[in-house]
Amino acid sequence: MTDDCIFCKIAAGDIPSEKVYGDEELYAFRDINPGAPSHILVIPRRHIPSVTDAGPEDAELLGKMMLRANAIAAEEGLVDKGFRYVLNCGEWGGQTVFHIHLHVLGGRPLAWPPG
Repeated sequence: MTDDCIFCKIAAGDIPSEKVYGDEELYAFRDINPGAPSHILVIPRRHIPSVTDAGPEDAELLGKMMLRANAIAAEEGLVDKGFRYVLNCGEWGGQTVFHIHLHVLGGRPLAWPPG
């Protein structure tokens, strides 16, 4: 945990969130400023600032994030009509919290390009 990271604090329970899922490695919660009717963030409990900071030792964890996001999309009823994953990287990529987080967005038609 990094003391100044809001997502580390959310995963630790120090800041309240609307929990969707949690285990020893991952935490998922509803975005407080949703971009779609279903907008959930899946994060590792371990602090990794950006996907570009992940190394070979993080491959299994990143895979678990994707699989958990799949399960969440199914639980949210998003699979039949479709949904989107977003993983922002760096300032120009739209990353505002520097702790890896996978957005799961759905529940309405999503336009392209996104930004």
